[in-house]
Amino acid sequence: MKIEKLKIDGNKETIDVSDKIFAAKINNKLVSSVLYKTNANYKGRKAKTKQKNEIIGSTSKIYAQKGTGNARHASKKAPIFVGGGVAHGPKGEKNYKKRKLNKSEKKLSIASLITKKNKLKDLIIFDDFGDPIIKTKEMNNILTKFEAKNSIIIADLKSKNNIFKSVRNIPNVKITDVNHFSAYDLAKFKKVIFTETSIKELEKRY
Repeated sequence: MKIEKLKIDGNKETIDVSDKIFAAKINNKLVSSVLYKTNANYKGRKAKTKQKNEIIGSTSKIYAQKGTGNARHASKKAPIFVGGGVAHGPKGEKNYKKRKLNKSEKKLSIASLITKKNKLKDLIIFDDFGDPIIKTKEMNNILTKFEAKNSIIIADLKSKNNIFKSVRNIPNVKITDVNHFSAYDLAKFKKVIFTETSIKELEKRY
């Protein structure tokens, strides 16, 4: 299929792209499953509270068993006292990780999301950035011009090196290459920007 390619000055051309990536079947169920597993596998922190037997302190009885008129208590490590253990709290043993995603799932979910972005006109293909853009203001103006202030830029290596410094300080914009982006990245950002060479590199995988 043919798709528009934009130059920095706004001029348009058309290039041929693979139907497998830009006109794929949109599988929302698969995309949802991949995003769920990806989020689950990112969870590294494990909540942990101290149980009664883990509290450091005196184990002596706080007052006599009988004769005080109060309820019977042992040490102050009991959960009902301030500074005591936590009853039925998380033990830090829960593992949120799901099974690893296979290559087929990753490819199909990425193709689904790219196709969806293309249909929603949230996909932009730029000419390669042959000349360095060093100033953040200049890059910010380019993204504003094409309404891409919330975007992921998937560039070829040369283009990435030429614009990396001007992009890294712009909020809500991420720059990466075809080897380091995921379905989660495509879903997170509103606009997806490719360079012409990065498209060709991506097509080799499919």
